[in-house]
Amino acid sequence: MIVAAVDAQNLVDALGLGSIYALMAVGIGLVFGVLRLINFAYGQLIMAGAFTLAYASRANWSTWESIVACFAVVIGLSLVMDLAVFRPLRTQSPATMLVATFAVSFLLQSIALLTVLKVQGQLGMPASTVARLSQAVTIWGVDVRKVTIVSIVAALVALGALALLLGKTTVGLQMRAAATDFTTARLLGISANRVIGFAVLLSGLIAAVVAVLLTARTPYVQSDFALHDMIYVLVGVVVGGIDRLWTATLGGFAIGFASGVIYGALPTDKTAYLPSVLFALVIVVLLVRPAGLFAPRGTSTVERV
Repeated sequence: MIVAAVDAQNLVDALGLGSIYALMAVGIGLVFGVLRLINFAYGQLIMAGAFTLAYASRANWSTWESIVACFAVVIGLSLVMDLAVFRPLRTQSPATMLVATFAVSFLLQSIALLTVLKVQGQLGMPASTVARLSQAVTIWGVDVRKVTIVSIVAALVALGALALLLGKTTVGLQMRAAATDFTTARLLGISANRVIGFAVLLSGLIAAVVAVLLTARTPYVQSDFALHDMIYVLVGVVVGGIDRLWTATLGGFAIGFASGVIYGALPTDKTAYLPSVLFALVIVVLLVRPAGLFAPRGTSTVERV
């Protein structure tokens, strides 16, 4: 039934969502690669960027002014998180750092909820400043929203730039070495602060891009904005293979594309079953390939969180 309901429009929309989730997976994977830490506050960084766009819309800022402000806020918060949380706790156990990211996540979510209630008197704010990205263009008889095109292009450009960065630059090679064996990399003279700071900076930059794209798709921002997307991406990262950036990215894209196809194919009154279908598929995949769907055969599962 689901396969029969899939059409070109559904596939295009799913491709756009998969591209956004792939970007989120890259942002999560960059920090995980050097710290072996899943940053559960990543979704709240995206939320902060979305609220920045909403406040900019309320202040009648132009689209480009709003986007610049979004990037400034998200990147700034990322660096503050690294300096205030990651760096002081770097010598502690991974579980301690994991709990710290949970605390930061709920803190940012609570601040957003209290702020928007004080300003708006309601649970959310509209963000019309990027509304033009929601406009559709017709390509070969299919209505394609501009945000879908931008999402696909942004994902391809980001992945291409990241490949060049990791393979052709000194800091990229240092990041790859740190991801492989952080302790040995430090003994060989690689600066931990520089590598981690650069990974956090890139992760924040990607979060800002995702904030713009998700806000264009859903221009009503609430304190739980991007929360469900974050959960889906984390699931996709695990399914793809969490210990490698490229497999994690493929996993993020796969879970986004699958959720887009299933959501578009399900009848309106059955869309509440989407998480159940997705997580059932995830369980099956992990039972068959515990190391990840895209991980090379024989790869062991990662030992640290």
